[in-house]
Amino acid sequence: MSEFRTEHDTMGEVRVPADALYGAETQRAVENFPISRMRFGRAFLGALGLVKFAAAQANRRTGTLPPPLAGAIETAAQEVMDGRHDSQFVVDVFQTGSGTSTNMNANEVIATRATALLGKHVHPNDHVNRSQSSNDVFPTALHIAVARTAHETLLPAMDTLHHALDGNRQQFWGILKIGRTHLQDAVPMRLGQEFGGYARQVESSQARIRQALEGVYELPLGGTALGSGLNAAPGFAQAALAIITERTGLPFREAQNHFEAQAARDAVVFLSGALKSYAIALTKITNDIRWLGSGPRCGLGELHLPEVQPGSSIMPGKVNPVIAESVLMVCAQVIGHDATISWAAAAGAFELNTMMPVIAYDVLESIELLAAASRNFADRCIAGLEANESRLRDTIEQSLALATALTPEIGYERAAALAKIAYESGRTIREVAKEQSGIEQHRLAELLDPMKMVGR
Repeated sequence: MSEFRTEHDTMGEVRVPADALYGAETQRAVENFPISRMRFGRAFLGALGLVKFAAAQANRRTGTLPPPLAGAIETAAQEVMDGRHDSQFVVDVFQTGSGTSTNMNANEVIATRATALLGKHVHPNDHVNRSQSSNDVFPTALHIAVARTAHETLLPAMDTLHHALDGNRQQFWGILKIGRTHLQDAVPMRLGQEFGGYARQVESSQARIRQALEGVYELPLGGTALGSGLNAAPGFAQAALAIITERTGLPFREAQNHFEAQAARDAVVFLSGALKSYAIALTKITNDIRWLGSGPRCGLGELHLPEVQPGSSIMPGKVNPVIAESVLMVCAQVIGHDATISWAAAAGAFELNTMMPVIAYDVLESIELLAAASRNFADRCIAGLEANESRLRDTIEQSLALATALTPEIGYERAAALAKIAYESGRTIREVAKEQSGIEQHRLAELLDPMKMVGR
Protein backbone atom coordinates (compact mmCIF):
# COMPACT_ATOMS: atom_id res chain seq x y z
CA MET A 1 0.00 0.00 0.00
CA SER A 2 1.32 3.44 -0.94
CA GLU A 3 2.27 5.84 1.83
CA PHE A 4 0.55 8.67 -0.02
CA ARG A 5 -2.61 9.40 -1.96
CA THR A 6 -3.21 12.20 -4.44
CA GLU A 7 -5.72 14.92 -3.58
CA HIS A 8 -6.50 18.09 -5.46
CA ASP A 9 -7.66 21.61 -4.77
CA THR A 10 -8.08 24.70 -6.95
CA MET A 11 -4.31 24.97 -7.36
CA GLY A 12 -3.78 21.41 -8.54
CA GLU A 13 -2.74 18.02 -7.17
CA VAL A 14 -1.13 17.43 -3.78
CA ARG A 15 0.35 14.29 -2.23
CA VAL A 16 -1.23 13.59 1.15
CA PRO A 17 -0.38 10.82 3.66
CA ALA A 18 -2.54 7.83 2.76
CA ASP A 19 -4.14 7.48 6.19
CA ALA A 20 -4.74 11.19 6.78
CA LEU A 21 -8.31 12.41 7.16
CA TYR A 22 -7.31 15.86 5.94
CA GLY A 23 -6.81 16.77 2.30
CA ALA A 24 -5.01 19.02 -0.13
CA GLU A 25 -5.41 22.43 1.50
CA THR A 26 -4.27 21.18 4.88
CA GLN A 27 -1.24 19.50 3.33
CA ARG A 28 -0.31 22.71 1.54
CA ALA A 29 -0.49 24.54 4.87
CA VAL A 30 1.74 21.93 6.52
CA GLU A 31 4.32 22.48 3.79
CA ASN A 32 3.95 26.27 3.77
CA PHE A 33 4.24 26.81 7.53
CA PRO A 34 7.02 24.66 9.04
CA ILE A 35 7.47 27.35 11.69
CA SER A 36 7.00 25.85 15.14
CA ARG A 37 5.70 22.84 17.00
CA MET A 38 2.75 24.87 18.28
CA ARG A 39 -0.68 23.45 17.40
CA PHE A 40 -4.16 24.30 18.61
CA GLY A 41 -5.19 22.31 21.67
CA ARG A 42 -8.30 20.55 22.83
CA ALA A 43 -10.19 23.68 23.88
CA PHE A 44 -9.96 25.33 20.47
CA LEU A 45 -10.50 22.15 18.44
CA GLY A 46 -13.54 21.26 20.53
CA ALA A 47 -14.98 24.72 19.91
CA LEU A 48 -14.25 24.46 16.18
CA GLY A 49 -16.03 21.11 16.06
CA LEU A 50 -19.01 22.69 17.81
CA VAL A 51 -19.17 25.49 15.23
CA LYS A 52 -19.23 22.92 12.41
CA PHE A 53 -21.85 20.85 14.24
CA ALA A 54 -24.08 23.89 14.81
CA ALA A 55 -23.61 25.05 11.21
CA ALA A 56 -24.65 21.66 9.83
CA GLN A 57 -27.77 21.59 12.01
CA ALA A 58 -28.62 25.16 11.08
CA ASN A 59 -28.18 24.36 7.38
CA ARG A 60 -30.52 21.41 7.81
CA ARG A 61 -33.13 23.52 9.60
CA THR A 62 -33.01 26.23 6.94
CA GLY A 63 -33.25 23.65 4.15
CA THR A 64 -29.78 24.46 2.83
CA LEU A 65 -28.51 20.88 3.24
CA PRO A 66 -30.58 17.68 2.93
CA PRO A 67 -31.04 15.88 6.28
CA PRO A 68 -28.90 12.79 5.49
CA LEU A 69 -25.96 14.94 4.38
CA ALA A 70 -26.30 17.33 7.31
CA GLY A 71 -26.61 14.38 9.68
CA ALA A 72 -23.35 12.84 8.47
CA ILE A 73 -21.56 16.17 8.92
CA GLU A 74 -23.04 16.54 12.42
CA THR A 75 -21.79 13.08 13.41
CA ALA A 76 -18.31 13.79 12.07
CA ALA A 77 -18.26 17.21 13.76
CA GLN A 78 -19.28 15.56 17.02
CA GLU A 79 -16.24 13.30 16.69
CA VAL A 80 -14.06 16.40 16.39
CA MET A 81 -15.77 17.87 19.46
CA ASP A 82 -15.04 14.67 21.36
CA GLY A 83 -11.34 14.79 20.48
CA ARG A 84 -11.30 11.64 18.37
CA HIS A 85 -9.36 13.30 15.55
CA ASP A 86 -7.05 15.73 17.33
CA SER A 87 -4.00 14.10 15.72
CA GLN A 88 -5.38 15.13 12.32
CA PHE A 89 -5.14 18.85 13.12
CA VAL A 90 -1.61 19.41 11.94
CA VAL A 91 -1.43 23.06 10.89
CA ASP A 92 1.02 25.34 12.68
CA VAL A 93 -0.32 28.26 14.71
CA PHE A 94 1.85 30.60 12.61
CA GLN A 95 -0.15 30.32 9.40
CA THR A 96 -2.56 32.41 7.37
CA GLY A 97 -3.72 35.24 9.61
CA SER A 98 -7.42 34.53 9.17
CA GLY A 99 -7.06 30.95 10.38
CA THR A 100 -8.26 29.70 6.99
CA SER A 101 -5.81 26.79 7.05
CA THR A 102 -7.19 25.55 10.38
CA ASN A 103 -10.77 26.04 9.19
CA MET A 104 -10.02 24.01 6.06
CA ASN A 105 -8.25 21.40 8.19
CA ALA A 106 -11.54 20.97 10.05
CA ASN A 107 -13.60 21.03 6.86
CA GLU A 108 -11.47 18.32 5.25
CA VAL A 109 -11.36 16.04 8.29
CA ILE A 110 -15.11 16.32 8.76
CA ALA A 111 -15.78 15.85 5.04
CA THR A 112 -13.67 12.68 4.94
CA ARG A 113 -15.46 11.20 7.95
CA ALA A 114 -18.89 12.28 6.68
CA THR A 115 -18.14 10.69 3.30
CA ALA A 116 -17.36 7.40 5.04
CA LEU A 117 -20.52 7.63 7.14
CA LEU A 118 -22.82 8.64 4.29
CA GLY A 119 -21.33 6.43 1.61
CA LYS A 120 -21.12 9.25 -0.91
CA HIS A 121 -18.89 12.25 -1.42
CA VAL A 122 -19.14 15.14 1.02
CA HIS A 123 -17.32 18.30 -0.08
CA PRO A 124 -15.32 20.32 2.48
CA ASN A 125 -16.32 23.69 1.02
CA ASP A 126 -19.71 23.13 -0.58
CA HIS A 127 -21.13 21.07 2.28
CA VAL A 128 -19.14 21.31 5.52
CA ASN A 129 -18.39 25.03 5.08
CA ARG A 130 -21.86 25.92 3.75
CA SER A 131 -23.12 29.33 4.93
CA GLN A 132 -19.71 30.03 6.50
CA SER A 133 -16.35 31.65 5.91
CA SER A 134 -13.09 31.22 7.77
CA ASN A 135 -13.52 34.89 8.63
CA ASP A 136 -16.54 34.25 10.85
CA VAL A 137 -15.86 30.62 11.82
CA PHE A 138 -12.42 31.19 13.31
CA PRO A 139 -13.29 34.11 15.61
CA THR A 140 -16.48 32.32 16.63
CA ALA A 141 -14.49 29.24 17.65
CA LEU A 142 -12.02 31.52 19.42
CA HIS A 143 -14.75 33.17 21.50
CA ILE A 144 -16.39 29.85 22.36
CA ALA A 145 -13.08 28.28 23.39
CA VAL A 146 -12.11 31.28 25.50
CA ALA A 147 -15.45 31.50 27.31
CA ARG A 148 -15.67 27.77 27.97
CA THR A 149 -12.08 27.49 29.15
CA ALA A 150 -12.48 30.46 31.47
CA HIS A 151 -15.66 29.04 32.99
CA GLU A 152 -14.38 25.48 33.25
CA THR A 153 -10.85 26.14 34.50
CA LEU A 154 -9.87 29.68 35.44
CA LEU A 155 -12.88 30.98 37.35
CA PRO A 156 -13.11 27.83 39.54
CA ALA A 157 -9.34 27.96 40.16
CA MET A 158 -9.64 31.58 41.25
CA ASP A 159 -12.42 30.53 43.61
CA THR A 160 -10.06 27.94 45.08
CA LEU A 161 -7.27 30.49 45.56
CA HIS A 162 -9.63 33.08 47.02
CA HIS A 163 -10.99 30.50 49.46
CA ALA A 164 -7.46 29.52 50.52
CA LEU A 165 -6.38 33.13 51.07
CA ASP A 166 -9.56 33.93 52.95
CA GLY A 167 -8.88 30.88 55.10
CA ASN A 168 -5.49 32.40 55.94
CA ARG A 169 -7.22 35.67 56.75
CA GLN A 170 -9.35 33.92 59.34
CA GLN A 171 -6.54 31.70 60.62
CA PHE A 172 -4.13 34.61 61.09
CA TRP A 173 -6.62 37.22 62.33
CA GLY A 174 -5.38 37.17 65.90
CA ILE A 175 -1.71 37.42 64.93
CA LEU A 176 -0.12 40.86 64.76
CA LYS A 177 2.82 41.95 62.63
CA ILE A 178 4.57 45.06 61.42
CA GLY A 179 3.25 46.43 58.16
CA ARG A 180 5.65 47.79 55.58
CA THR A 181 5.50 50.72 53.18
CA HIS A 182 8.37 51.62 50.83
CA LEU A 183 10.01 48.40 52.11
CA GLN A 184 10.41 50.14 55.48
CA ASP A 185 8.80 49.36 58.84
CA ALA A 186 5.34 50.87 59.29
CA VAL A 187 2.66 50.53 61.97
CA PRO A 188 1.31 47.23 63.28
CA MET A 189 -1.45 45.34 61.53
CA ARG A 190 -3.07 41.94 61.66
CA LEU A 191 -1.48 39.25 59.55
CA GLY A 192 -5.06 38.35 58.70
CA GLN A 193 -5.64 41.86 57.33
CA GLU A 194 -2.74 41.40 54.96
CA PHE A 195 -4.19 38.13 53.68
CA GLY A 196 -7.63 39.70 53.48
CA GLY A 197 -6.14 42.19 51.05
CA TYR A 198 -4.71 39.37 48.97
CA ALA A 199 -8.05 37.57 48.93
CA ARG A 200 -9.78 40.74 47.77
CA GLN A 201 -7.27 41.18 44.95
CA VAL A 202 -8.17 37.73 43.61
CA GLU A 203 -11.88 38.42 44.03
CA SER A 204 -11.63 41.76 42.20
CA SER A 205 -9.57 40.19 39.41
CA GLN A 206 -12.22 37.53 38.95
CA ALA A 207 -14.92 40.20 38.68
CA ARG A 208 -12.93 41.98 35.96
CA ILE A 209 -12.55 38.74 34.01
CA ARG A 210 -16.29 38.07 34.27
CA GLN A 211 -16.98 41.57 33.01
CA ALA A 212 -14.59 41.09 30.09
CA LEU A 213 -16.29 37.81 29.13
CA GLU A 214 -19.49 39.73 28.38
CA GLY A 215 -17.93 40.97 25.15
CA VAL A 216 -16.64 37.50 24.29
CA TYR A 217 -20.20 36.13 24.36
CA GLU A 218 -20.89 38.03 21.10
CA LEU A 219 -20.29 35.67 18.16
CA PRO A 220 -19.65 36.73 14.55
CA LEU A 221 -21.00 33.53 12.97
CA GLY A 222 -23.29 34.37 10.07
CA GLY A 223 -21.25 37.31 8.83
CA THR A 224 -19.41 35.04 6.33
CA ALA A 225 -16.64 36.80 4.37
CA LEU A 226 -16.65 40.29 5.88
CA GLY A 227 -19.87 40.78 7.84
CA SER A 228 -22.57 41.14 5.19
CA GLY A 229 -23.70 37.51 5.47
CA LEU A 230 -23.17 36.79 1.76
CA ASN A 231 -24.10 33.14 0.92
CA ALA A 232 -25.52 32.44 4.39
CA ALA A 233 -29.11 31.21 4.38
CA PRO A 234 -31.69 33.47 6.06
CA GLY A 235 -32.02 32.43 9.69
CA PHE A 236 -28.74 30.50 9.64
CA ALA A 237 -26.95 32.60 12.26
CA GLN A 238 -29.87 32.55 14.68
CA ALA A 239 -30.31 28.79 14.35
CA ALA A 240 -26.60 28.05 14.75
CA LEU A 241 -26.22 30.34 17.75
CA ALA A 242 -29.21 28.76 19.48
CA ILE A 243 -27.51 25.37 19.14
CA ILE A 244 -24.18 26.71 20.43
CA THR A 245 -25.87 28.31 23.43
CA GLU A 246 -27.79 25.14 24.21
CA ARG A 247 -24.69 22.95 23.91
CA THR A 248 -22.44 25.17 26.05
CA GLY A 249 -24.89 26.54 28.59
CA LEU A 250 -23.26 29.94 28.14
CA PRO A 251 -25.10 33.15 27.11
CA PHE A 252 -23.69 33.50 23.60
CA ARG A 253 -25.50 35.92 21.32
CA GLU A 254 -25.25 37.13 17.74
CA ALA A 255 -22.87 40.02 17.19
CA GLN A 256 -24.60 43.37 17.38
CA ASN A 257 -22.54 44.52 14.40
CA HIS A 258 -21.02 41.79 12.23
CA PHE A 259 -18.56 44.15 10.58
CA GLU A 260 -17.03 45.09 13.94
CA ALA A 261 -17.11 41.48 15.09
CA GLN A 262 -14.97 40.34 12.16
CA ALA A 263 -12.74 43.36 11.62
CA ALA A 264 -11.63 43.75 15.25
CA ARG A 265 -10.66 41.56 18.17
CA ASP A 266 -11.34 44.21 20.80
CA ALA A 267 -13.30 41.90 23.10
CA VAL A 268 -10.37 39.49 23.33
CA VAL A 269 -7.96 42.38 23.92
CA PHE A 270 -10.15 43.53 26.81
CA LEU A 271 -10.21 40.02 28.25
CA SER A 272 -6.45 39.69 27.83
CA GLY A 273 -6.07 42.94 29.73
CA ALA A 274 -8.14 41.50 32.57
CA LEU A 275 -5.96 38.38 32.54
CA LYS A 276 -2.86 40.57 32.65
CA SER A 277 -4.34 42.51 35.55
CA TYR A 278 -4.82 39.24 37.42
CA ALA A 279 -1.27 38.17 36.57
CA ILE A 280 0.01 41.44 38.03
CA ALA A 281 -2.08 40.97 41.18
CA LEU A 282 -0.86 37.40 41.48
CA THR A 283 2.73 38.55 41.04
CA LYS A 284 2.33 41.01 43.91
CA ILE A 285 0.71 38.42 46.18
CA THR A 286 3.28 35.77 45.34
CA ASN A 287 6.25 38.07 45.81
CA ASP A 288 4.94 39.29 49.16
CA ILE A 289 4.51 35.75 50.44
CA ARG A 290 7.92 34.77 49.11
CA TRP A 291 9.56 37.71 50.88
CA LEU A 292 7.65 37.09 54.11
CA GLY A 293 8.95 33.53 54.03
CA SER A 294 12.55 34.51 53.26
CA GLY A 295 15.21 33.06 55.51
CA PRO A 296 15.00 30.81 57.36
CA ARG A 297 17.47 32.64 59.63
CA CYS A 298 18.71 35.67 57.72
CA GLY A 299 15.53 36.89 56.03
CA LEU A 300 12.19 38.26 57.20
CA GLY A 301 11.15 34.82 58.38
CA GLU A 302 7.59 35.81 59.28
CA LEU A 303 5.97 32.97 57.37
CA HIS A 304 6.95 29.37 56.88
CA LEU A 305 6.17 28.12 53.37
CA PRO A 306 5.55 24.41 52.79
CA GLU A 307 8.74 22.55 51.93
CA VAL A 308 8.02 20.59 48.75
CA GLN A 309 11.45 19.67 47.35
CA PRO A 310 15.19 20.14 47.95
CA GLY A 311 16.32 23.54 46.76
CA SER A 312 19.97 23.29 45.82
CA SER A 313 22.32 20.88 44.11
CA ILE A 314 25.27 22.30 46.06
CA MET A 315 23.95 23.69 49.37
CA PRO A 316 22.69 20.92 51.67
CA GLY A 317 19.45 21.57 53.51
CA LYS A 318 18.44 24.55 51.38
CA VAL A 319 14.73 24.73 50.53
CA ASN A 320 13.43 27.28 48.03
CA PRO A 321 9.96 28.77 47.42
CA VAL A 322 9.60 26.83 44.17
CA ILE A 323 5.80 26.93 43.95
CA ALA A 324 5.87 30.72 44.20
CA GLU A 325 8.61 30.90 41.58
CA SER A 326 6.59 28.82 39.13
CA VAL A 327 3.62 31.17 39.62
CA LEU A 328 5.82 34.19 38.92
CA MET A 329 6.99 32.66 35.64
CA VAL A 330 3.39 32.01 34.61
CA CYS A 331 2.55 35.64 35.35
CA ALA A 332 5.48 36.82 33.23
CA GLN A 333 4.28 34.64 30.36
CA VAL A 334 0.73 35.99 30.61
CA ILE A 335 1.95 39.59 30.64
CA GLY A 336 4.03 38.80 27.54
CA HIS A 337 1.06 37.17 25.85
CA ASP A 338 -0.97 40.32 26.47
CA ALA A 339 1.64 42.35 24.62
CA THR A 340 1.46 39.92 21.68
CA ILE A 341 -2.33 39.96 21.66
CA SER A 342 -2.43 43.76 21.80
CA TRP A 343 -0.01 44.13 18.90
CA ALA A 344 -1.73 41.42 16.86
CA ALA A 345 -5.14 43.01 17.36
CA ALA A 346 -3.84 46.45 16.44
CA ALA A 347 -2.37 45.04 13.22
CA GLY A 348 -5.76 44.17 11.75
CA ALA A 349 -6.63 46.08 8.58
CA PHE A 350 -9.98 47.10 7.10
CA GLU A 351 -12.57 44.29 7.36
CA LEU A 352 -10.51 41.50 8.94
CA ASN A 353 -7.90 40.90 11.58
CA THR A 354 -5.14 38.79 10.08
CA MET A 355 -3.31 37.70 13.20
CA MET A 356 -6.12 35.66 14.73
CA PRO A 357 -4.30 32.34 15.19
CA VAL A 358 -1.63 33.78 17.48
CA ILE A 359 -4.28 35.75 19.37
CA ALA A 360 -6.27 32.55 19.87
CA TYR A 361 -3.29 30.49 20.94
CA ASP A 362 -1.93 33.05 23.39
CA VAL A 363 -5.19 34.01 25.09
CA LEU A 364 -6.12 30.36 25.60
CA GLU A 365 -2.68 29.57 26.96
CA SER A 366 -2.94 32.54 29.33
CA ILE A 367 -6.24 31.26 30.68
CA GLU A 368 -4.97 27.70 31.06
CA LEU A 369 -1.69 28.76 32.69
CA LEU A 370 -3.38 31.08 35.17
CA ALA A 371 -5.89 28.39 36.05
CA ALA A 372 -3.23 25.76 36.70
CA ALA A 373 -0.95 28.16 38.58
CA SER A 374 -3.77 29.51 40.76
CA ARG A 375 -4.91 26.07 41.81
CA ASN A 376 -1.38 24.79 42.40
CA PHE A 377 -0.46 27.89 44.41
CA ALA A 378 -3.55 27.43 46.57
CA ASP A 379 -3.03 23.71 47.13
CA ARG A 380 0.76 23.46 47.47
CA CYS A 381 1.63 26.77 49.09
CA ILE A 382 -1.20 28.88 50.51
CA ALA A 383 -3.00 26.01 52.24
CA GLY A 384 0.16 25.06 54.15
CA LEU A 385 1.38 28.50 55.27
CA GLU A 386 2.35 28.88 58.93
CA ALA A 387 3.01 32.09 60.86
CA ASN A 388 6.24 32.49 62.85
CA GLU A 389 4.52 34.13 65.81
CA SER A 390 7.61 34.66 67.96
CA ARG A 391 9.39 36.40 65.10
CA LEU A 392 6.33 38.59 64.45
CA ARG A 393 6.12 39.63 68.12
CA ASP A 394 9.80 40.54 68.18
CA THR A 395 9.59 42.74 65.10
CA ILE A 396 6.61 44.64 66.49
CA GLU A 397 8.44 45.50 69.70
CA GLN A 398 11.57 46.52 67.79
CA SER A 399 9.77 48.71 65.26
CA LEU A 400 10.44 52.45 65.44
CA ALA A 401 7.09 53.03 63.75
CA LEU A 402 5.41 52.52 67.14
CA ALA A 403 6.27 56.16 67.72
CA THR A 404 3.30 56.96 65.47
CA ALA A 405 0.96 56.04 68.32
CA LEU A 406 2.55 58.72 70.51
CA THR A 407 1.90 61.67 68.17
CA PRO A 408 -1.60 62.50 69.51
CA GLU A 409 -0.05 62.90 72.98
CA ILE A 410 3.31 64.59 72.32
CA GLY A 411 3.16 65.72 68.68
CA TYR A 412 4.93 64.64 65.53
CA GLU A 413 8.30 66.33 66.16
CA ARG A 414 8.81 64.97 69.69
CA ALA A 415 7.73 61.48 68.56
CA ALA A 416 10.23 61.67 65.69
CA ALA A 417 12.96 62.73 68.11
CA LEU A 418 12.21 59.74 70.34
CA ALA A 419 12.35 57.43 67.30
CA LYS A 420 15.76 58.86 66.36
CA ILE A 421 17.09 58.32 69.88
CA ALA A 422 15.77 54.75 69.89
CA TYR A 423 17.38 54.06 66.53
CA GLU A 424 20.77 55.50 67.42
CA SER A 425 20.88 53.83 70.85
CA GLY A 426 19.60 50.45 69.70
CA ARG A 427 16.69 50.58 72.13
CA THR A 428 12.94 50.24 71.62
CA ILE A 429 10.41 53.06 71.44
CA ARG A 430 8.88 51.78 74.65
CA GLU A 431 12.19 51.98 76.51
CA VAL A 432 13.01 55.50 75.34
CA ALA A 433 9.46 56.79 75.84
CA LYS A 434 9.42 55.60 79.45
CA GLU A 435 12.41 57.83 80.12
CA GLN A 436 11.78 60.88 77.97
CA SER A 437 8.17 61.21 76.78
CA GLY A 438 6.65 62.46 80.02
CA ILE A 439 3.65 60.19 79.43
CA GLU A 440 2.38 58.36 82.48
CA GLN A 441 3.26 54.66 82.49
CA HIS A 442 -0.30 53.34 82.34
CA ARG A 443 -1.12 55.71 79.48
CA LEU A 444 2.09 54.79 77.68
CA ALA A 445 1.27 51.09 77.95
CA GLU A 446 -2.16 51.83 76.52
CA LEU A 447 -0.78 53.86 73.62
CA LEU A 448 1.86 51.27 72.74
CA ASP A 449 -0.51 48.31 72.87
CA PRO A 450 -0.24 46.96 69.28
CA MET A 451 -3.72 45.43 69.45
CA LYS A 452 -5.18 48.94 69.74
CA MET A 453 -3.38 50.09 66.60
CA VAL A 454 -4.71 47.54 64.12
CA GLY A 455 -8.36 48.53 63.74
CA ARG A 456 -11.10 45.98 63.36
